[in-house]
Amino acid sequence: MSALTHIHKITLIPGDGIGPEVAAAMVSVVEAAGKLTGCAFEWHSFECGAEAYEKNGEILPQAALDSIAADKVAIKGPTATPIGGGFSSINVAMRKKFDLYNNFRPVKSLPGIKTNYPGIDMIIFRENTEDLYAGLEVMINPDIAQSLKIITRKGSTRIARSAFEYAKKHGRKKIHAIHKANIMKKSDGLFLECCKAVAAEYPEITYAEHIVDNTCMQLVMNPYQYDVILTENLYGDILSDLCSGLIGGLGLVPGANLGADTAIFEAVHGSAPDIAGQDKANPTALIQSAVLMLHHIDEAEAANKLQAAVEKVYAEGKSTTRDVGGSVGTKAFTEAVIAAL
Repeated sequence: MSALTHIHKITLIPGDGIGPEVAAAMVSVVEAAGKLTGCAFEWHSFECGAEAYEKNGEILPQAALDSIAADKVAIKGPTATPIGGGFSSINVAMRKKFDLYNNFRPVKSLPGIKTNYPGIDMIIFRENTEDLYAGLEVMINPDIAQSLKIITRKGSTRIARSAFEYAKKHGRKKIHAIHKANIMKKSDGLFLECCKAVAAEYPEITYAEHIVDNTCMQLVMNPYQYDVILTENLYGDILSDLCSGLIGGLGLVPGANLGADTAIFEAVHGSAPDIAGQDKANPTALIQSAVLMLHHIDEAEAANKLQAAVEKVYAEGKSTTRDVGGSVGTKAFTEAVIAAL
């Protein structure tokens, strides 16, 4: 065991539904990895989301925001958002509050999971603060609703630069900018203009552009042509779910929301209230989000050990959850990952 070097302060939002279960699993394996590599964690936990709203009328308490602002790092389980009414998305609110403009979603196959597309390895860079997700909606009259699509030069340029810098640092060879500029010539046109300008600074990286509907078809026919996907907010949300399906589902895919000085890591799946409290949830997405978090706080050894342990459990195939064809519950899977460490 390495000598203890640092205690990391991290805000924890367990979330709704299966959130507390997968969050508890994540905390257990992260602390186990930390003990092996000489790092420790101080968790600042807050109830946020639909269940918190029912209890105290707040979906995102000020104390939680203050904690994120102080810690600069947070990790959250899934939170529920009403469809068509009720309160706004807690995810959107936090992204706006802390200007978390980069939604980073790696989509990589795990060993032992049988899919139609083995060996998937791609990264999605999704602009996270504008587009239709800016939430600028009005009812013009009782029969007409209007949503404003906001695309800015600043937002487009900085997400493009994030993608190209990542590709340069990690040896990625190709970036596709995904758009609908054939129809939305001004908004998506500006996004492409910014992507092209940034791409010109990185001649060693191949740059291409695909229209979003064609991209959906291409991903189903030949996903291997994509390495890094760079796109706007709405398209990125849709495409990342599609890509999750290529490797076995949303229960496996991690996510990070990155800003200039704050980062919030999260599972990209929903709160699954139908299986909450039944020891059925798969914590892999949140655990792999924690791997991203460990890299972010410069605990690469702990991150690599934890990722290797997850992959070992999947490769052996004896302790996986039901959603991926296994037979064990959340707790048994968690114990298997800790044992694999």
